[in-house]
Amino acid sequence: MSSVQVNDIEMYYELRGAGEPLTLICGLGMDISEMVAISAPLEQHYQVLAFDNRGAGRTSKPDQPYTIEQMAEDSAGLLDALGITRTHLFGVSMGGRIALALTLAHPERVERLALVSTSARVGKRPWWFRLLTLLSSGPLFRSKYPQPRYAFRRQLQASGAYNCVDRLGEIHVPTLILHGRDDRTAPYALAEELHAGIVGSQLLTFAGGHIFFLFRERQRFLDAVQAFLGK
Repeated sequence: MSSVQVNDIEMYYELRGAGEPLTLICGLGMDISEMVAISAPLEQHYQVLAFDNRGAGRTSKPDQPYTIEQMAEDSAGLLDALGITRTHLFGVSMGGRIALALTLAHPERVERLALVSTSARVGKRPWWFRLLTLLSSGPLFRSKYPQPRYAFRRQLQASGAYNCVDRLGEIHVPTLILHGRDDRTAPYALAEELHAGIVGSQLLTFAGGHIFFLFRERQRFLDAVQAFLGK
């Protein structure tokens, strides 16, 4: 558990386990304390690097515009600081877009790519998403490392502005897409678009919505990720 200076921010990270490097990238508004149910089992088989994106958790939260490409470079800078030259990438939701941007910018650093509840672009947001934005500082939306509302909005703007649909054909690393059939945040059609754009990718469908991997199909999800990455 430590922090390191990367670009213009101080990044908080945890490096646990042993085996091939696996880098976990969190989604919008999330920090790594909220991903333990996924990261802990993976640490039994891999050296898992988990970190808080800019604007979340124990990483710096500058009040200025963010971009997905910028957060991808934060991730690359952290890998540099830790001496990790090549890694599996595991990106959830917004973290999947960061993983896509990192793969496009630095394909030589990515062994395999697992994309969870994500898409190459953000579709029209449902009506309740604006309500979520307004409530993002409320106690029901808090981890033990609260995210300021301005930082949530900075991440939200970055995620919404990103679109790499036209570049998906440039991705040639083995890719697994894991998506809930009932996802309303990232509709299933966007997962199909991602699958169609990345030649040779696999699309694995689960019951449930955007965070299906934390609930009843969690073991199937973990088994699928480990089968794809190899133990």
